[in-house]
Amino acid sequence: MFSGIIERLGHLAAVVPGQGDVRLDLRTGFPDLQLGESVAVNGVCLTVTRSDAEGFASFFASTETLSVTALGRLQPGDRVNLERAVTPSTRLSGHIVQGHVDGVGTLRSVEPAGDAWSLRFSLPAALRRYCVLKGSITLDGISLTLNRLDEPAAGSGEDRFAIGVTIIPHTWEHTTLGGLQPGAPVNVEVDVMAKYVEQLLRAGS
Repeated sequence: MFSGIIERLGHLAAVVPGQGDVRLDLRTGFPDLQLGESVAVNGVCLTVTRSDAEGFASFFASTETLSVTALGRLQPGDRVNLERAVTPSTRLSGHIVQGHVDGVGTLRSVEPAGDAWSLRFSLPAALRRYCVLKGSITLDGISLTLNRLDEPAAGSGEDRFAIGVTIIPHTWEHTTLGGLQPGAPVNVEVDVMAKYVEQLLRAGS
């Protein structure tokens, strides 16, 4: 379990392909990672399979993980958002994040908004019912607040919708968002509470 508050920016040292899966070798900056520990890498919950005291660690990404996330697009040298799992005493500064990606979104635009930045993303239409204004969403592992929701144009046949978020300077400088360009993919996790509510209402009816 995570909170969507990024702790470090890691650097991808190597991508080692397997039989449809890959091993990601990262310079994490965490000197005390344990084998089997869960770490959110760009919002994807992955398991530490190798680590050392210099903060070098390896993670296995299965075929399934690659098929439903943007991890397969990573290249050596890329930066990634890292968050270790929360503990019972952790301040929940973001929201409850599982690291289980619901879909891949795309950055549409970036515009200055005073000292902050306004970003718009397009998301798969199937995720629209879990999104509410001022609600929480996770993009590449970052807990963010939705401040804009755009419906697809009537009769357009589009299978995507747009959201807007505002990024403060700290988040811009300490996560990968500051380096994204329009067209870049992002891992999306909607608020798990919304999914539980939907399931309970469905069962009740």
